[in-house]
Amino acid sequence: MDIPMALWDPHRYDEDDDCACEQVHDDVLFSQVDCAYTPLGVPAHPIIEIPLNKPYVALHNPHAPQSLIVLNEASRQVLHAFEQPQPIQSVTSRLPELNAGQVLQTARQLAQLGFLVAEEDCAPVQAPPVTLTSWLHLTDRCNLRCDYCYLPHVREDMTLETGRAAIDATFLSARTHGFREVKFKYSGGEPLLRFPLVAELHQYAQNLADQHGLSLDGVVLSNGTLLTESLISTLQSLGLRLMISLDGLGELHDRHRRYASGRRSSADVVESIELALAHGLTPNISITISPRTIDGLPEVIAWVLERDSPFSLNFYRENGLSACHADMRLDEERIINGMLAAYKVIEASLPRHGLLPSLVDRANLASPHLRTCGVGENYLVFDSRGRVSKCQMRMAETVADVSTPDPLAVVRADRTGIQNLPVEEKEGCRDCQWRYWCAGGCPLETYRVTGQYDVKSPHCTIYQSLFPEVLRLEGLRLLKYQDDPQVVQKIVL
Repeated sequence: MDIPMALWDPHRYDEDDDCACEQVHDDVLFSQVDCAYTPLGVPAHPIIEIPLNKPYVALHNPHAPQSLIVLNEASRQVLHAFEQPQPIQSVTSRLPELNAGQVLQTARQLAQLGFLVAEEDCAPVQAPPVTLTSWLHLTDRCNLRCDYCYLPHVREDMTLETGRAAIDATFLSARTHGFREVKFKYSGGEPLLRFPLVAELHQYAQNLADQHGLSLDGVVLSNGTLLTESLISTLQSLGLRLMISLDGLGELHDRHRRYASGRRSSADVVESIELALAHGLTPNISITISPRTIDGLPEVIAWVLERDSPFSLNFYRENGLSACHADMRLDEERIINGMLAAYKVIEASLPRHGLLPSLVDRANLASPHLRTCGVGENYLVFDSRGRVSKCQMRMAETVADVSTPDPLAVVRADRTGIQNLPVEEKEGCRDCQWRYWCAGGCPLETYRVTGQYDVKSPHCTIYQSLFPEVLRLEGLRLLKYQDDPQVVQKIVL
């Protein structure tokens, strides 16, 4: 009989993309148990079990601090021995073929990981958000004209004074509401057109973070056409991360993203990614998927995996400026088949970094959450004039400005415009086993298609078709790196 074993990834998933959404969601659901005194049982909600290479299985629990673990047959037997709740000491008699000490220790570890709980019907607990994120719209200008962009690209820039006021307002709300971390997303337009402003604003934010004892994170969201060695050096010295959009290789990327003159941009983007990697800066690659590019997704995934860059796969979202491009509207069958083809490429070259937050659009399977993103909860958008909105795709719908004493309080209280409802308030989501990861999908996309915020995503079929495969890939990744303690934690008793 195999010795009991469990594998999991203990590291925070912190990839970024160009969406409002946090990749690590703050409203995490969890349970705790004192296994020394309390009878244990498996949670009443379903634990999803995905077969891997025998004798291993991946288990996904929406309420556990570690949402996915890999068990071998012996540790799986220990888990299932608690299907009828019982004191931890009683289960050893049900598994006479296993060492009693190993069984007890395995059960304790499963309780710590959240896969055994004190109550048969575990009630979720919502942890308060720890990170307040601000999107700073530094400029509306851009050297590209991407077909899915929602911006008009007028010549309008944020001033240094407005940027500092936005940072001041963010820190004020962060302190008022008890956040421990502040994150800034420097965006546009193309923010590298205003890079001296990026550098000055982030230095200002660093000083405020030190002054108030808060953690600071920052990412520049770029189209990747203006990167230079000097910019890379400055990004590194400031501790800024970099996101670059790459939707395909060669002509496939250019179907979405071209210069204002009509010239292709793909070669310049690839050159910038290679330049960043050569100088020790690993960018996150944001890949936007539409029917135009889905057939080339496996190829670009293979290219990114060869360079060991983190990446995220995001579905095209129709907006007022892109609605004329009918050929970009998602086709369920094509998207599902194209995504599954890309997953086969990932399976052949599993990366060291975690896959749960990044493989299915806005769904983050790394941590359960009640809302798809931070809109209306722990997210601020400052336009170039310092006006505050809830989502950067709705910057015209302002609710406050940099002079507002606590802009987050106004955002949270607003009941106009976009409404980011908890998943349990969405029809079609309440009984879904995936609800705490999908959270009902992007509220803007749902409203565009249905005219409602309180219903499930129009892409629900796509999500449900892909989720099991994502869990399987993450389980295989844990198995691949099980002997690397920098990637995977392992219990072997």
